[in-house]
Amino acid sequence: MPYSEDQLLPISALQHLLFCERQCALIHLEQVWSENRFTAEGNVLHERAHDGPDESRPGIRITRGLPVRSFQLGISGQCDVVEFHGGGIVLPVEYKRGKPKSHRADEVQLCAQGLCLEEMLGARVDRGALYYGEQRHRTEFLFDEPLRELTRDAALRLQALVASRVTPPAKKEKKCESCSLIEYCMPGMFSLQRGAAAWFSGQLKSITQESE
Repeated sequence: MPYSEDQLLPISALQHLLFCERQCALIHLEQVWSENRFTAEGNVLHERAHDGPDESRPGIRITRGLPVRSFQLGISGQCDVVEFHGGGIVLPVEYKRGKPKSHRADEVQLCAQGLCLEEMLGARVDRGALYYGEQRHRTEFLFDEPLRELTRDAALRLQALVASRVTPPAKKEKKCESCSLIEYCMPGMFSLQRGAAAWFSGQLKSITQESE
């Protein structure tokens, strides 16, 4: 059953969900957010992509910052760039600061944009492209059925997570080190990262206060 306008969730939340369900809940349920170097660099890259003017070249029209939504999937967002080529070819392009990841979160976010464009335009969107700032080139991805199914499943999981209003418990993993929310998600772990001396000093101060 289609979702209503007020039920639409951010496309970017799909990437948060696939990276870490707890991170997704902290951001979209508890409204917790914090910048780090990675998020700041990513924001700059997105702003550059959005702020440029629309362009028309022979055989191609380039639109920037295009709002998109899907009532079937219950998501909405903004495409960094959408290229409209001759022959009815539509190509969304998403900009990322780093490099390709081992998981498919970036591809799902891109495919979600493609599915939104399909619903809005009534036309098939077969592929999209991810531009990685660290590599300075873009790679095209086919929106095949496995990727479409992964994207639809992620959208359903996102709706279920938000509807549950429950934040999953913390689970320490290697990827936590790059998360901008680590201080809020795992305060103890964050303290340890600042060094054993700082952690011990904090514990000693706490014990002293309790004994007073």
